Formats: sequence, C-alpha cells, structure tokens
Amino acid sequence: MAEEYSTSRSDLVHIQGRVREKIKDHVQYDFSPLQNNLLKSFFDLVQEYDRLDDFYRICVVVLLESMRVESSLYIIDKEGRQLRLVCNSQTGIIREPRPVPTGIYLTDQPYKTENSYVVPIYRKPPRNSPKDNNLMSPDQQPWQGDIKILGMFEISPLENLNDPDLFFLKKYANRIGFRLHNRLLAQQNIHHLKFINSLVMDIEHNVIIPNMYFKHLFNQFRKKIGELQELEVEMTAMKKSAAVSDEACTMLVDKLSGMRGDLLRYQQEMMKHHANVSLFLESLFRREHFERGHLVLRPKLCRMEKEIILPQLGQYKSRLKTNNIIIDRPTGMDEEEIPIMVDKGLLAQVYANLFSNAVKYTEEIMDDMGGARKVVAYGREIIDDYFGPNQRGVKFNVFTTGHHLSHDEVLALYSEGFRGPNSENKPGTGHGLAFIKHVIELHGGRVGYEATGQGNNFYFVIPLPTIRFLRPWPENGSLDEEF
Repeated sequence: MAEEYSTSRSDLVHIQGRVREKIKDHVQYDFSPLQNNLLKSFFDLVQEYDRLDDFYRICVVVLLESMRVESSLYIIDKEGRQLRLVCNSQTGIIREPRPVPTGIYLTDQPYKTENSYVVPIYRKPPRNSPKDNNLMSPDQQPWQGDIKILGMFEISPLENLNDPDLFFLKKYANRIGFRLHNRLLAQQNIHHLKFINSLVMDIEHNVIIPNMYFKHLFNQFRKKIGELQELEVEMTAMKKSAAVSDEACTMLVDKLSGMRGDLLRYQQEMMKHHANVSLFLESLFRREHFERGHLVLRPKLCRMEKEIILPQLGQYKSRLKTNNIIIDRPTGMDEEEIPIMVDKGLLAQVYANLFSNAVKYTEEIMDDMGGARKVVAYGREIIDDYFGPNQRGVKFNVFTTGHHLSHDEVLALYSEGFRGPNSENKPGTGHGLAFIKHVIELHGGRVGYEATGQGNNFYFVIPLPTIRFLRPWPENGSLDEEF
C-alpha cells in the first residue's frame, strides 16, 4: 500500500508540474480573444461530433469562419510515405485520390509556399516526450520509432497571415494532431474488436465444429474396447472348459486381427484429423493477427491438389460416402500442377468450407442419359489476362450437382450470415462463404459462382505469379523457387 501511495503521489506531483507549465505557456502565447474563441469552438465541436469525416470538416471550417482563411488537410498514408488530400474548406471531404499540389510535401517543420503556410500535424507524443512547442527534428525525437507526423495542414492566402497568426496556426495544428491521434487509436481499437469477433467466428466455424469429429472417433474406440472385453470373457470361458479347438483359435485370431485393423484405422484418422486441426489453429492464432488487427498471410510455395485439396477431401470422404455423393477427381491435375504461393493453412480452410457445404447441399439430379447423379467435383484452369494484360489467374472450381441458385441468392452468396432457403435443418452459421471471400481477397483474388448444366460451380481465382525459372518437383514435394 505504501508503494502504491508513493506512486500515486508522484503522479499527482507530475500533473501539478504540467499544469503550471501549461499556464505559463498560455500566458506567453498571448493568444487574441478571437484565437482563444477559435480554440474553444474547435474543442467543443470535436467532442460533439464522433465521425472522422466530421472531425476533418471541423478542422477547416473553424478557420474559415473565424479567420476567414482557406485551408486543406493532408493525411499520410498507412505506409507513412505519401500525403493524401482528405478535406478542404472549399469542397469538404475528398474521397477520390487527387494529385498533391506542387510545393506540398512531408516535413517536420512549418514552411511557406508562394501563397500558403504549411504546418506539420503531429501525433500525440508518449508521456515524458518534449513539449509540443519545441518542434524537434526527427533525429532529436526520442519517440521517432513510431511515425510522429500524421500529415500536413495548408492555410492560405499567405498575405492575410501575420507572425502571431503563424505561431497560433502551429499550435492549432498541434491540437488537431493530438485529437486526430486519439480518434485514430479509438478507430483502431474498434477495428481490432471487430476483427477479434470475426476471428472467434472463424475459430468456431472452422475448428470447434469440425473438431466434434473427434467425439465420433472416441465413440468408435469405446465400441472396440467393449468388443475386446467381450472377447476376453469368451477366451476365459474357453480356457476353463479346456475345449479349445483349432477352429475356435482361428476364429479368435480373426476377430483380433479385425479389431487391430479397425483400431489402426481409427488411430490414423485421429492423426490426420489432429494434423488438420493443428494446421487450422496455427493459421488462426498467429501473433501477427492480433498485433495488426487483421489476418496476416504466411504464403509458401505448394501444390494445391496434393498439399491442400486432397487432405481436405480426405477429411470429408466418409461423410460424402454416407450421403451417397460420388467424388469426381480430375485426371492429370497433379502432373500438370503449377506451384503457387499461398497461405496453406487458410487455403486449407477455404476447401474445408467448400467440401463441408458439398456434404450438406449436393443434390441428386438426372443427367442427359436419364441416369441419377449426385456428384462433387473439383478442378483447376489457367485464365490468361484475368487480372489485366499479361496477368494470368488460376481458377479453382468446386462443383456440386443440384438446383441452381436464384438471382437474389447469388447476389448475397458471399455475405456474412447468408443462408439459402434450402439450409433449414442443416447445421451452419452462414459464415463459411464470407470467410472464403475474405481469405481469397487477401491473396489478391476473387470469388464467384456460376450455374452449369447439372449444378453449381463455386470458384475462386488467384493471381499466378510469373516464374523466372522452375526446376522439376523433388520427390519430397518441397521446392524453393524464385518468383
């Protein structure tokens, strides 16, 4: 308690010191009544309006109404390299990209152009950083590890501004920067919370629900343990009777052999399922996801059919068979396959969702010959110039027989929470296709749907990188290539 009190007292003393410094600063600033009222109006309004666009408007309109000057607000992009005009006092919010006027550039010092005064907008510095009235160069700033400038603020015409105005505008830009920094932090926190909520849905849909398959395997193990117990009782009774024939021994050996085969098969199923769940967990629980607030790709070179499609198809093979669905594999896809850079864990979940939907929604149809067909098929094709001139795409298809989707269903197909009218009494959350769309777009690709003669084709197209050289695939299936 004594240490806690000491820390609290120390913080209080620090705040008291900062209050005295600020009082002294404002006495030295000697702002005019108009300038003080301008700041009061700015502070009141930024508390009244919550949207970022309104904040931008307030920044320029307060100057226009109080000082009768025009202003433009430029914000730096996410990479911290280029300025973008987001708002000015003539047009308001500017959404379409515009070339930054000649003479406007990013710097940590105010400067004059032919007809305007341009001031840097600083983000809020960490505690114990230099005071805002001491504009220091980047190499002097102890908090330069984070980008300290959010953008630039341009005020014109220059001829209407005197030296006290220029000093005031530097302080005004500081107030813009500190409050913009807080807004961006709040916006980032909201984005993180939305991402975590979405990630929880991904985990539930792609890990927790499929993981229930373990329960089925455990039940099969329990059943075999019961059969072993019955066999133990039978063998004990035969031993007591001392009447064990060769035929009886052969029968017991056959039973034991059959049980051993079943147990081995269940063990292999559990190992495959464990590997699959581990892959999904690794791809969803990456540290980078939580640090950046969005899914972060870890692309690796792989062969889609061998390393992604077939392992996922194996997870659903028994369920497809139970539903009398035939798997139609393409011929020669493995021999012709082109190595491609993708996030293996996330793409595996894309196919898991597609095959899971195939189990639930594949319908039996009558083909052109009058025969019944209930089929799921997959394939791949190269499309030239799909993403532009000389930019090829690889189209991956998962086809299922059944009735075509309606126009309204197609429009909403990849939306979060969408479930078609034929989804009644079928498990699901409507999250799977939205997850697919998100992952494919992260890869720079596109998702789609097309009706075919006998059913529905769900597909995605991802860019095919230009390969500078390509060696034959080694036997172990791994390959490091230069793209």
